[in-house]
Amino acid sequence: MQYDGLTKGIAVVFGGLTVVLTAVGLLINPAVLFLALMFGVSTYFMYYHLSGKMAANLYERVERQAAQNTGTGRRGGFGAGPREEWEPPRDGRRARRSRATQGGQRRRRQRSQTAGGRQRRQRVQSSGPSPAEAYRQLGLDPDADQSTIKRAYREKVKEVHPDTDSGSEAEFKQVQAAYETLTDD
Repeated sequence: MQYDGLTKGIAVVFGGLTVVLTAVGLLINPAVLFLALMFGVSTYFMYYHLSGKMAANLYERVERQAAQNTGTGRRGGFGAGPREEWEPPRDGRRARRSRATQGGQRRRRQRSQTAGGRQRRQRVQSSGPSPAEAYRQLGLDPDADQSTIKRAYREKVKEVHPDTDSGSEAEFKQVQAAYETLTDD
C-alpha cells in the first residue's frame, strides 16, 4: 500500500492519545473516557487494515459469495465473483514477495540470454519493433545498458512529443514502442 508508513504513524499517535486520555479519564474526569474510546477504536481499525486482515476478510467474503452463486446455478452477470485468473491486489511487501517468487518463472520465459551475459526480454508482441529496430529508433548501440536506454528515451521524447512545435504523434508512439521493447520492467 502506498501510505502504509503514514497510516502506521497516525495509528501510533492515536494509540498514544488513547493511553493518555484513558489515564486522564480515570484520574480526573470520566467524561474523557469517551474520547479515549473513540481513539482506541480508530487505532484498532488502522491496525486491522495495516495487518492485512481487513483485505483478507473482504476477499474471503467475496470468494464465499462467488462459491454460493455458482452452487445455486447462477452464472455470469453481477455478483458472479472473481474469475480464475483474478488475483486480489496486494500491499507493497506482499506484492514484491509475490513477484520475486512467482514472477521468476514468467521472467525466465520472457527473457533470453544475449552477448555479454546480460538479459534481454524476448519480444512478446509481434506488433512492436524488433530490438534492433528499437535501438536504431533511439539512436543507441546494442550494448547499451538500462540507464543509457532511459536517458536516450527521455531525450528523444523531448524532440518528438506531440505538444512540441516539431513533434509528431506517430514518431512519439514509435519511440514509446522502442523503449518498451528494450526495458526490463
